[in-house]
Amino acid sequence: MANSSVQPNSVVDDKLDIFATDAKNLWLEQGFKWVVHGFAIFVAILFLWMVYIIFGEAKPAIDKFGLGFLWSQEWNVPEEIYGALPYIYGTLVSSLLAILIAVPVGLAIALVTSEDFLPSYVRSPIAFMVELIAAIPSVIIGLWGVYILIPFLVPLQTGLAKNFGWIPLLKTDFPSGDNLLTAGIILAIMVLPTMAAISRDVLLVVPQHYRSGSMALGATRWETIFRVLLPSGFSGIVSATMLALGRALGETIAVTMVIGNSGVISISLLDPSYTIPAILANEFAEAGTDLHIGALTYLALILFVVTLAVNIAAVVLVQLLKRKNK
Repeated sequence: MANSSVQPNSVVDDKLDIFATDAKNLWLEQGFKWVVHGFAIFVAILFLWMVYIIFGEAKPAIDKFGLGFLWSQEWNVPEEIYGALPYIYGTLVSSLLAILIAVPVGLAIALVTSEDFLPSYVRSPIAFMVELIAAIPSVIIGLWGVYILIPFLVPLQTGLAKNFGWIPLLKTDFPSGDNLLTAGIILAIMVLPTMAAISRDVLLVVPQHYRSGSMALGATRWETIFRVLLPSGFSGIVSATMLALGRALGETIAVTMVIGNSGVISISLLDPSYTIPAILANEFAEAGTDLHIGALTYLALILFVVTLAVNIAAVVLVQLLKRKNK
């Protein structure tokens, strides 16, 4: 009789413990959701706050110049006449040059370090050294560009201008080395770790049986790479390219040191140019009038919008590619 009286109580106690545990887990889960939602809302509020502050500071220039600021080419501080086109042009062209250089080189590094072209004890150090470039301060890369890259490129650029000056992209009178081409190369070096590391990770997650199946059907190594691996990881490679482009658009110090800082638009890659981050770094600390500060902040707002558009385009493109692959 004693056992029969104790047994129901123990069952009830076990059920109460289970209920208490489930309630505790439910509260923990709900609390975690609230924390995550709170962080998400905080990031959204921070983003809108940044837009509000930048737009407010740029409003004097927006009110005076309007959208004409985008295609005006004159930047005259004493007369307070400002135009953004040379800086937009320099930013876009130098970033596109960087992507044109970094994408094939980054993909090559990703393939070498993810496939068995080399022994594993060689692949890992190569991947580590490339990723280590991302840890180098941009000012150090800029100094390397000034003391090493520019002296190396000047004879080459002089030869290009002399022998191929009939091509508008290579026409210049005095190739000094401080120009768009040099800035594009510096940017390519800086975004290379992003391009190579993400592309390598994308290729590593491609299932091994894709490779085995392709080669079993008679495909060569290169046919497998170009017809199987790269198409399978194409959406990830596009994401890596867009992230690298976003990094290139916003790079400041290294580009400022090698681009020549000339506010004159020239189609030649061997002529000096200017970028939005460079002029912000050079003039913002010395801006003395509200209109000057507003014009510089207007440039920052343009860069903000361009970078945001690049990231949105990357997300949309990746989603479209995923739907197409399904």
